[in-house]
Amino acid sequence: MFAHILYGGDYNPEQWTPDIWEEDARLMQAAGVNMVTLGVFAWAKLEPEPGRYDFEWLDQVMDLLHAHGVRVDLATATASPPPWLVRLHPAILPVTVDGVTLWHGSRRHYCPHNQDYRKQAVDFVTRLARHVRDHPALALWHIDNEYACHVSECFCADSIEAFRQWLQQRYGSLDALNETWGTAFWGQQYGAWEEINAPRRTPSSVNPAQRLDWQRFYSDSWLACFKDQKSVLRDITPHIPVTTNFMGFFKPLDYWEWAAQEDVVANDNYPDPGDPAWMVRSGMVCDLMRSLGNGRPWLLMEQAPGQVNWRQRNLIKRPGQMRLGSYQVLARGGNGIMDFQWRASRAGSEKFHSGMVPHVGTDSRVWREVKKLGEELPRLDALLSSRVQSEVAILFDWKNWWAFEQGDKPSNDLRLLPLIEALYAELFRRNITVDFARPDADLTPYRLVIAPHLYLMDDRAAKNIGRFVADGGTLLMTFFSGIVDEADRVLLGGYPVLLRDVLGLWVEEFVVYLESQTNQVETTEGHRFACNLWSDIVHPTDAEVLASYREDYFSGTPAVTRHHFGEGTSYYLGTALTKDGLKWLFEHILEDAKVRSSNAVSSDVEITRRSDGTHTWMFVLNHSNDEANVELSQEGMDVITGVPVKASLVLEPKGVAIIQLDKT
Repeated sequence: MFAHILYGGDYNPEQWTPDIWEEDARLMQAAGVNMVTLGVFAWAKLEPEPGRYDFEWLDQVMDLLHAHGVRVDLATATASPPPWLVRLHPAILPVTVDGVTLWHGSRRHYCPHNQDYRKQAVDFVTRLARHVRDHPALALWHIDNEYACHVSECFCADSIEAFRQWLQQRYGSLDALNETWGTAFWGQQYGAWEEINAPRRTPSSVNPAQRLDWQRFYSDSWLACFKDQKSVLRDITPHIPVTTNFMGFFKPLDYWEWAAQEDVVANDNYPDPGDPAWMVRSGMVCDLMRSLGNGRPWLLMEQAPGQVNWRQRNLIKRPGQMRLGSYQVLARGGNGIMDFQWRASRAGSEKFHSGMVPHVGTDSRVWREVKKLGEELPRLDALLSSRVQSEVAILFDWKNWWAFEQGDKPSNDLRLLPLIEALYAELFRRNITVDFARPDADLTPYRLVIAPHLYLMDDRAAKNIGRFVADGGTLLMTFFSGIVDEADRVLLGGYPVLLRDVLGLWVEEFVVYLESQTNQVETTEGHRFACNLWSDIVHPTDAEVLASYREDYFSGTPAVTRHHFGEGTSYYLGTALTKDGLKWLFEHILEDAKVRSSNAVSSDVEITRRSDGTHTWMFVLNHSNDEANVELSQEGMDVITGVPVKASLVLEPKGVAIIQLDKT
């Protein structure tokens, strides 16, 4: 899609005078910047009054950027409606669950169901696209910005009416809705569509099926806004790809559905520099972005070159940390590195959010790191057609996430992402690359599939997982899986009824631990490991017991099992093992699946590979504060430095190497 590794950031020239524009263009050229995101919040500048457009300044900036070799990812600017639109149509403002109106003065202050907003947005995007369609700097369309950030749902009258229409299309009749929602419970049966409301605050728990459908509805609603603008852009500029910026594991939006509508997946990633596991969490996000695009190269749309402004304490990125995070993106399938933002703002809420050009200017550590990275990236263009290959997939489904964390569970402390991260970290430490996949996706490329806490499961997903195991794959499934159907109704017949044969067991009940409680499991080899949070009471039918609980009334019952099904093997983990227990479990599973680690070295050294079928590039990232010695099975050349690499590589603290391996 692009001829070079993309490098740049959000550029907001409307905050600066034209003399600064000239300086910015020169500095971008000096820093190796080849793309900027333009106009994200510029609607009020581009249309200062209804129907009066001011594109002159935009033309000047785009001409200037083009003259300096910088292409433009042009935003549609609709994330921040102008004050005149709020004045003329105050009903566009979003309403909270408690009926509070959220006013102009920030950003993202609109309801996706307000037709005045939708019409004005489409009209504006149409005029903008017609104006710039032939500009040589235009390379990418950036639709809106961070959809559903800050305001993920609105409870105004427009939203409630749209919800009723969505439900009528989904169910067709009230009888079908009442049956699916289980409205016989607590006497909630509906006799007219007008009786259905949004899941507002109620005296007790909201109907879980209603809440789950509301989350489906709102993900669809934001996507409809995206499609409105995409349709305009496709019609006027069919040659320009479109994207919008995701936000990692962002709960309100089903990014599987969204990514299918994009030409390139883009993401904003802001790991906490003070988090000792930032690289694990960031790697997990990178792998998700690659997976959302079905392995296609993706784009990091935003990261901070230094510190952010919105945490309670905003730690700065230490020397080398920005470079490490940038190369992690490339290592895990990205083809572009963009920062927020180019020049640090003087005013507004984000004035202390770092920029590629800090307040102090170019005599700064951050600028020198920005410039160094910009000098290195052009050496990597050969990577553009390469892909990351994975033998392991983690199944992840937004609808399951919504249902899993709705409340009214045996434990309402269950949180899906930390549980998944504990499993992902075991693979990350072994330098085993992971894809994420939908439960109903094609699983044939993988040796090992991990199905963590698939509380919500339908027949299609269950058959797909069973087929994967029967055909020779290895499965790890974890506790509280296969419990409800797509409407959050319990699947009867012994949990998890849809996969009892595949797992060779059934679960009788769930034991939830107090926060201070732990238990122990003992393996058949005599090892003992701590566990906490939860224990399934498991009854094997055909499964082999690998570890059993040691304490409480269920002492001696299985905690970990293995079962041979068809040509493959399924493992079941019925509790939350601590790190040493997970290490033991993964040693068994990876051996069974014949998945090997990549260059077993310190867990602080991250190793991944990209290949184009002819060449392979090995990325080595040293996250530690010490030198790392990495033994190599092949010789090659570090494409960053141009230096040949023999049997081993010594990497400085926070160092990076990209080794093009010999074909042999």
